[in-house]
Amino acid sequence: MPRLLVVHHSPTAAVRALTDAVLAGAGDEALSDVEVHVAAALEATADDVLNADGIVLLTPANFGYMSGALKHFFDSTFLQIGGALGDDGQGAPAAGARKAYGLCVHGRYDTTGAVRAVQSIVQALPWRQAAPVLEVMGDVDEAALAAATELGATLGAVVS
Repeated sequence: MPRLLVVHHSPTAAVRALTDAVLAGAGDEALSDVEVHVAAALEATADDVLNADGIVLLTPANFGYMSGALKHFFDSTFLQIGGALGDDGQGAPAAGARKAYGLCVHGRYDTTGAVRAVQSIVQALPWRQAAPVLEVMGDVDEAALAAATELGATLGAVVS
């Protein structure tokens, strides 16, 4: 059975609502052949990633960057999940099979730095972006929740 991994850091009501919406989309009854595994960013492991066919990442934008919890996830799994470094120590485009991923970032005022940081790391992993980045600013409204639900459903459909 295809497996979708949702790695999140949801310390606020806004990010928790977006996480719940992604899970609702991924758990849609039309995607009954997809197993959804949820892992808090501080608890997600390399095995979680290696056993997944696709990944959705959710993070708040904190001080112009992804959350420390999501950064910890990358720091603690990067090489084990196929991360590639160039001779200069910078991330290098990874080779091999590419897992589908999606990204949702919530910020009060700006998400640019957080999105850039995640995409910089992900380009060095054997992953491919399967949906547009969902950037949500300020209050989470019905449109944002619908977009998060669609993100979850899209990734679920991609891995099914």
